[in-house]
Amino acid sequence: MIAVDTNVLVRYAVNDDPRQALIAAKFLSENRCFVQYSVLLETVWVLGSKSTYNMPREDIVRWIRRILGLRNVFVVDPKAIEDALAWFADGMDFADALHFSTSQDVGSFASFDRRFRNKAKQLGVDQRLVFLGGEEH
Repeated sequence: MIAVDTNVLVRYAVNDDPRQALIAAKFLSENRCFVQYSVLLETVWVLGSKSTYNMPREDIVRWIRRILGLRNVFVVDPKAIEDALAWFADGMDFADALHFSTSQDVGSFASFDRRFRNKAKQLGVDQRLVFLGGEEH
């Protein structure tokens, strides 16, 4: 198995360099490839950043699901990643969603982030969130 870098996934998704996009597609189809959480996080950031591709959230989710659905692409915890993508699609910050979803096995996740807490409540997934920010006034 070969772990892949963010740039391989980005080339595949955006095809901004047709030669590299073709190489990336061929590589992903011919090799057992592993996508680390950090690479996934960076890929979402690069695709969505206003300074790079400024891709809409729904397109990012579609591309990540497409990449992770390839026959030779593997991740540690597909369910945690799918949960994170679903929460991201519903408006949660992807980093928060990924941290939260990958902490499910340990029980709870603690944060001072009020926006994260509010979004988790709105999505009905706040039962495992320990909010450390105190009460609102």
